[in-house]
Amino acid sequence: MRRADRLFRIVEYLKARRQVVTAESLAKELEVSIRTVYRDMADLGASGVPIIGEPGVGYMLDKDYVVRPLMFDIEELDALMLGAQMVESWGDKGLIKAAHQAIDKITSVLPEDLQREIAETFLFSLPSQAKPVITIDFTALRRAIRSKNMVEFNYTREDGHTSTRQARPLCLAFFGPVWLLSGWCEMRKDFRNFRLDRMQNMEITEVRFRDEKGKRLQDYKQQMC
Repeated sequence: MRRADRLFRIVEYLKARRQVVTAESLAKELEVSIRTVYRDMADLGASGVPIIGEPGVGYMLDKDYVVRPLMFDIEELDALMLGAQMVESWGDKGLIKAAHQAIDKITSVLPEDLQREIAETFLFSLPSQAKPVITIDFTALRRAIRSKNMVEFNYTREDGHTSTRQARPLCLAFFGPVWLLSGWCEMRKDFRNFRLDRMQNMEITEVRFRDEKGKRLQDYKQQMC
């Protein structure tokens, strides 16, 4: 990695986090020595980047600092284009449209040589006949997670047993070819995973839930670790 790219990556890394980042974690991320990180941080500070912290403690970036965008390299573009194809193959209509719009925005600012590179991509993600049929409104479910609206639906287990569930939707996870909704199930009083293809008659209720300790996404993640 060129030094200029490394300095920009440090700023990106700090900007994406709202907590103190140690030199050790930066060195691991950048695959450089801690001494190099210390030197880079000193150079960034001298150039006017508002970094708060010091060696042996950690670093943070002023939250109001604006990072000027740099051009993507070809590996990053490969990743973005393949990701967009995966969304097109496995996502819902809203995500597919958003992926197309994002790629259009990226492509519009690329120089001609990079536009040719992505037009001749050799990475593909194609639809599969193994894709389960999802009958609920996938897009509405995604939005319910963001707005924190309770959802109600009928659920059929693998053994054929059907029940009506009310849940706090917390996140969606893709385990190809299956999409899972993870949430707090009011009936079981615990976290549960629900396959979207086994959910029917889903309704987004007007009931909004607040984050409560023990029922939050971060609690679910801790339980899974």
